[in-house]
Amino acid sequence: MKRCYGTAVKPYADAVPRPRVHDDALRARMLEVTSELVSTAGTAAVTVREVARLAGTSSSAVYALFGSRDALLAEVAEEGFRRFGAHLAAVARTADAGHDLLALGLAYRRSALADPHFYRVMFDRPRPGAPRPAERETFRTLRDAVARVLATGDADEVAYALWAQVHGLVALELAGLLPGDADERADRYTRALRAAGRAAFG
Repeated sequence: MKRCYGTAVKPYADAVPRPRVHDDALRARMLEVTSELVSTAGTAAVTVREVARLAGTSSSAVYALFGSRDALLAEVAEEGFRRFGAHLAAVARTADAGHDLLALGLAYRRSALADPHFYRVMFDRPRPGAPRPAERETFRTLRDAVARVLATGDADEVAYALWAQVHGLVALELAGLLPGDADERADRYTRALRAAGRAAFG
């Protein structure tokens, strides 16, 4: 801190706070590069220094916005669930409960293909503690759709079973293990959803 005629003068960076829009843009860039790093090289490759380098900023900026490497990884997963939830929320509810459940399954795949790096991080590592709000909300959306179709039985149990099936299909597709071109893979996925629905609901 400099002094001028006996008066303390703060450095410019201290005197003028950074614009919030700058922090938001930098935060989004860090989440993006971290998701790509996890997706391509695994969680072990994520270091504060590497994220800062890829985002074109400093390590101190990473700590300032997220606090720690683990908090950054948790926030990447949370951002993935927020994007995932937005795709599910965009599905309009109709009078046909079966149609709506199928539409959610198709939205699941669209979300994963739109944000494959984030999708991989969402399920890459266990997160201690209770599920975060975005995680709870996405499951609640699926569970409520299942409950509308299910005549008897445990909606939670059926929802988890269906989630496991669609997750497996999407994971195979992202790994390049589903044959065919884009249209053929989409048709295969839709047929699998319908078969899963028949098995679950009769």
